[in-house]
Amino acid sequence: MLKIEQFLVGQMDNFSYAIIDEKNRKSIIVDPSWDLEAIFDFLGKNKIEITFIINTHSHFDHVLGNDQVVKRTCAKIIQHKRSPLKKDIEVNDGESIKFGDSEIKIIHTPGHSGDSICLIIDDKMLLTGDTLFVGSCGRLDLQGSDPNEMYYSIYNKLINLDGNLIVYPGHHYGNTKTSTLGKEKSTNFVFKFHNIQDFLNFMDR
Repeated sequence: MLKIEQFLVGQMDNFSYAIIDEKNRKSIIVDPSWDLEAIFDFLGKNKIEITFIINTHSHFDHVLGNDQVVKRTCAKIIQHKRSPLKKDIEVNDGESIKFGDSEIKIIHTPGHSGDSICLIIDDKMLLTGDTLFVGSCGRLDLQGSDPNEMYYSIYNKLINLDGNLIVYPGHHYGNTKTSTLGKEKSTNFVFKFHNIQDFLNFMDR
C-alpha cells in the first residue's frame, strides 16, 4: 500500500504531495510548485527516490516546480493527454499507473481546466487537484474553465465514487486539510444541486 505525505506550500495555500512506495523506496511528486527543498529534504532523509511527477492540471501553481524536480532527479512527467505542457507520459480517463505493488487510477475531471484529473490510490485515497476542495470546488471563471464540464465531472464521476475515499485537495481552502468523499457529498454545496441549470446559475453569480 502506498503512503501519502502532504506539503502545504507557497502563498496560494497549495498542497504538493509525495506518493511513497515504502517497500521500494520510490515516490511520485504530485503538483510540485513552491518550497521544493522541504520535499527534497523529507525524501532525502528517508532515502526515497523521486521517479515520477504527476500534475493534476496545467495551471502554473501546480507545475511551477516541474523543471527543477526533473533537473534534480530525472523524473518523468505524467499529465492528461489534453495538457498543453511538456510531458513524458500521457494518461486518459480510466487508465491506471502501476507503481510498485499498487495502482493509481486516473479520473479525468475537466471543469476547472480541460486537463484536470483526480487520482485514486489503492482504492483508499483520492487526490482531487483543483476539481474538489474541502467545502467547495475549483474556480470556473478562468480561461479554459467550463462550468458544464465541471457539473459532469461532479455529478457523473465524483458523486459515484466510494464515500470512504480520503480526499486530498489541491489547496487548503477548507477548515481541514483532508476530508472524506462521503463527508463532502453530505456537506459540500457543490453536491447539492438537482439539475445542471441550477448549478450553472449558482456558479455564474
